[in-house]
Amino acid sequence: MGRLLKINVFRYNPEDDKSFPHVQPFVLDETENMTLFIALNRIREEQDPSLQFDFCCRAAICGACAMVINGRPGLACKTKTKDLSDDITLLPLPVFKLVGDLSVDTGVWFREMYDKTESWVHTSKRFDPAAIEERMDNAVAEDIYELERCIECGCCVSACGTARLRGDFMGAAALNRIARFLVDPRDERTNADYFEVIGNDEGIFGCMGLLACEDVCPKNLPLQNQLGFLRRKMGITAVKQIFSEQIFRRKRK
Repeated sequence: MGRLLKINVFRYNPEDDKSFPHVQPFVLDETENMTLFIALNRIREEQDPSLQFDFCCRAAICGACAMVINGRPGLACKTKTKDLSDDITLLPLPVFKLVGDLSVDTGVWFREMYDKTESWVHTSKRFDPAAIEERMDNAVAEDIYELERCIECGCCVSACGTARLRGDFMGAAALNRIARFLVDPRDERTNADYFEVIGNDEGIFGCMGLLACEDVCPKNLPLQNQLGFLRRKMGITAVKQIFSEQIFRRKRK
């Protein structure tokens, strides 16, 4: 017989006028290799079928089951109860719109992020389906793949102090996305083009450098390196623009 777990779950349905935010405790016996995903499914099947939470892959790939676990954003399917105390508190991710209980809508946020960062390869080349695929250096391809491993779970955004204070801040997921295209040789955007997107307080210069994003990333992405890389790139670009403007003004005089 395993431990008895007390799982305190945030409950609130914004679509129900009679519902109010509160924490509801559930008691569950722990089984071997139990994850929070398994625990929540058992609670829904055995105790309360109205419990709302999201899941899809159960393998830390889709990011749907992200939630705040004992004050720390993480994935329910990747978190084993044996690594936690017997008193567990689960809350929905902040920043994103609450659907109900532990379910939040990350899709709208990430859709807006893709539009804001223009998340596609910008090229003047016309696509030829009959052409041979362009070769790429293995090291570059690996750098791109490393940044593409983001599963868009929203953990980094929810852990970000700036994102929780300001709704206009892009967050680490968006900045990581920019870094992915910046290292892609197929993208023809210049540093000045990228500066127009993230060279402001809503982008890289709004980052406070607390790096909670990297601490909670379930895929262990090198967000600290990418944020530092972008800050240097955009800082140098800003200095170059200032000098260019000064030279232009002198010539006009």
